[in-house]
Amino acid sequence: MRTDTEKNTLMELAGLGQSPWYDNIDRRLIKNGELKKFFEKGILGVTSNPTIFEKAVNGSDIYDSAIKKLYDEGRTASEICDILTIEDVSEAAGLLRDRYDVSNHLDGYVSIEVPPELAYDAERTVRAALEIFGKINKPNIMIKVPGTTEGCLAVRELIRYGVNVNLTLLFSLAHYESSAAAYINGLRDRIKDGKDVRNIFSVASVFVSRIDTKLDRIFEEKKAEGLKGKIAVANSKMIYQKFKDLFKSTDFGKLKQKGANLQRVLWASTSTKNPAYPDLKYVEGLIGPDTINTMPPDTMNAFLDHGKACFEVEENLGEARAALARLTAFGIDLEKICQEIQDAGVKAFQNSFSKLINAIEEKK
Repeated sequence: MRTDTEKNTLMELAGLGQSPWYDNIDRRLIKNGELKKFFEKGILGVTSNPTIFEKAVNGSDIYDSAIKKLYDEGRTASEICDILTIEDVSEAAGLLRDRYDVSNHLDGYVSIEVPPELAYDAERTVRAALEIFGKINKPNIMIKVPGTTEGCLAVRELIRYGVNVNLTLLFSLAHYESSAAAYINGLRDRIKDGKDVRNIFSVASVFVSRIDTKLDRIFEEKKAEGLKGKIAVANSKMIYQKFKDLFKSTDFGKLKQKGANLQRVLWASTSTKNPAYPDLKYVEGLIGPDTINTMPPDTMNAFLDHGKACFEVEENLGEARAALARLTAFGIDLEKICQEIQDAGVKAFQNSFSKLINAIEEKK
């Protein structure tokens, strides 16, 4: 890894208009100063999810004394979970506050997710998000809400109330369009209420590598030559084109005149799952302005070590469209596949949340 004093590829990414965020939060990183060092290297934000917190609690003893103290006070496992995650996110947000200020509120955010069990309940999602946002009470917090139909309804309300939102678990073009509509309509609602929209920010988290993981198995079964490893990036490139259409349009321009900010696209799930593929396939292939790439630890280190920062998200668009068009010939409905992946993603986060609660119970 390059030294802190050298200009590195994370900083080069920012120079190209893409913000590198870190997809991990762990109290050990906060306490030993490692997280702060990542910010010094060029990381501009942090994302988290129940899987990350579950691994942090299960994989260390750093939370044990806090868990014991809270149990002694009569707290339930669920209450302890809320307290621990809010403490970590709040402290990380404090470390990033200068990035938030210097970037004119574009970066410097820490994301925290509403309980995954609420993914299909809009009303309870709104209540939970408002409660979390209020408890942390820092401007550089984003509340993560799954991009289900109900989640998008909740996001429209949250934007209206002035809550920064990270719309997550988006896979298809339809998922993305719904997330963008939720944000835009929420801004319109807030403006109609006579309220300011200048300090409201949102990102749309499009998950990338999981699409190739799912489709590559189908391609093997159908003997679809030349499509393995091609669809996830192609799909993301088309989503980026839709982002440009929506947020560079005259229609959004009217909202922008009133102070509205772009809802940037955030590339998530960018670690390479298939060892046969380049380790930075889902980072280097999607670099472009007004985007974010949230990298897990190994991917961030790999990009610092040998990554190349150059515009790619709009390269070879013809090839991307051709690859997507070939899916029809093999009877593959990409929207249906993406919906299946989203459903599985919600379930996986629900399972991780249950494991997190169980881990806290076991540590009792």
